[in-house]
Amino acid sequence: MKPRLLILLLASLGLALGGCATISDALDAVNPFSASPAKIAPLPTFTASVDVKAAWSASVGKSGDYTFVPAVVGNASYVATADGTVSKFEDGKQIWKISAAPVLSAGVGADRSVVVVGTPKGDLLAFAADDGKALWQAKLSSELLAAPVVGDTGIAVRSGDNRVALFDAAGVRKWVYQRATPSLSVRGAGVPVFADQYLFVGFPGGKVVALSLQNGAPVWEGVVALPKGATELDRVADVVATPVVDGRQLCAVAFQGRVACFDMGQGGALIWSRDISSAAGLALDGRYLFVTDDQGVVYALDRLSGSSLWKQDKLKGRRISGPTVRRGVLAVGDAEGMVHFLSREDGSFVARLKIDGAQIRAPMQALGAALLVQTTGGTLSAIEIQ
Repeated sequence: MKPRLLILLLASLGLALGGCATISDALDAVNPFSASPAKIAPLPTFTASVDVKAAWSASVGKSGDYTFVPAVVGNASYVATADGTVSKFEDGKQIWKISAAPVLSAGVGADRSVVVVGTPKGDLLAFAADDGKALWQAKLSSELLAAPVVGDTGIAVRSGDNRVALFDAAGVRKWVYQRATPSLSVRGAGVPVFADQYLFVGFPGGKVVALSLQNGAPVWEGVVALPKGATELDRVADVVATPVVDGRQLCAVAFQGRVACFDMGQGGALIWSRDISSAAGLALDGRYLFVTDDQGVVYALDRLSGSSLWKQDKLKGRRISGPTVRRGVLAVGDAEGMVHFLSREDGSFVARLKIDGAQIRAPMQALGAALLVQTTGGTLSAIEIQ
């Protein structure tokens, strides 16, 4: 049976049962988070022009079916794994390690005081950043897939039923925003983003919403994509990846939709949009917007106009992660634990580094001048770019 037909049948079953169905992780032809690809494209050959190396690596535990993103605070790194472990590293040395829960499904959010993770049962767990001591826990309405976000005004967390809540430093809920969930949506791990006086969140249905930090009220909505098509599957147009903010510009991308950028100084007015579908993610720098599409093609667009600058299509089928920009190069991970480094200027390959052979799902995090990567196989590694 073809994957698209199978997913239609699964979607129909979910609708018939009256529940909210999600696109299965096992169907790689339509779901970028699949764990079992139909075919991996061969690695392109090139002559390396940039030196990269692992400054340090540690074994931290596997991710299972979840997507974990390490948190970086100064020179400290916090990492969570599916077996419930949370660890703190400084300059590659493990400072502490705790068993936070039997199973974790989301993490990590952190600042200099608190480390926060989530469970499939909707538990939000907070620990002291200096020693890992348990501080408090709160209950949410459904599983947590997106890492909590710790900001100056509180801790923002999004549950799987598209509720967004803000907690204070003591774990007291300040407000909750609830949005209707469509019959079929992509199971993703995009996190909320603090910027200015707002919390920006992407939702199923192709919208990115600015919520007031004071009371959670929606201030404005940006239309990234409009659902369209004859079937429930065709009408999936979800903002799954984390939106990005730089200055007054907010950009987001939708699965089966578009990349769109908005002017926050003009009440969220649309600046430009392009038809590119992605659930992996995007990144901004001073000139470019970079995005990985659902086929594994990496694009560089002019951030002011959306015009195409270059694209790299030799990683098709490798289930590429969202991009990260560092030291003049663009880094993406793939399903075989490879980190590919592309020239920021033209998209050509400049370096490649194998981590452990396991998939890299989430965009890498900046750690000083290095990049921090966590694989599903359980390796945490800091990569230096010379």
